[in-house]
Amino acid sequence: MRKANAKERILKTAGELFFQRGYSEVGVNEIIERAGTAKASFYQHYPSKESLCEAWLKSIHESSEAFRRELLEGSGSPITTLERYFDQLEQFMITSQFRGCPYSNTSAVSDEQCCGITGQIRSHKESIRHFFRTLSARQIPDTERAAEVGDRIFILYSGATGEAQNLKAIWPVHIARAAAIEMLQA
Repeated sequence: MRKANAKERILKTAGELFFQRGYSEVGVNEIIERAGTAKASFYQHYPSKESLCEAWLKSIHESSEAFRRELLEGSGSPITTLERYFDQLEQFMITSQFRGCPYSNTSAVSDEQCCGITGQIRSHKESIRHFFRTLSARQIPDTERAAEVGDRIFILYSGATGEAQNLKAIWPVHIARAAAIEMLQA
């Protein structure tokens, strides 16, 4: 098996550290040391810690987008698709030991000066919102009502993620899942 190149090692290392401890708690020197790369190599690939965080968020987004696309292109009903999406959230929360959403966690420690980071966060969150709106439109013929239900499910999903993280418990995901299904069936 080939050894990851410096750029891949830096991104993987930073992603692990950012996810474990948070963007603001990790320094460039620690990333360089743990990635086993030179400082010049780091700056060749990532001109700043902020640009590295943007790349990390983008890589997570691409993976998440692929999963949402797979769900929407699948043959399952909107209810089944919604169940699968919440099931995936449950598994993520458990396997990550309730670390929560990397985007929300990063947003909490970055400000508007970090334009690239805030742009990645907004884009990702809007993508999830769009997913729920699309799913709702497949179940609810009234366009306005479908958009409203999609937005409500997005808020349920986001709230469940945050509260599961805060409480280190999975029940908020179960409650949000049940409420989302009820809304989609109504």
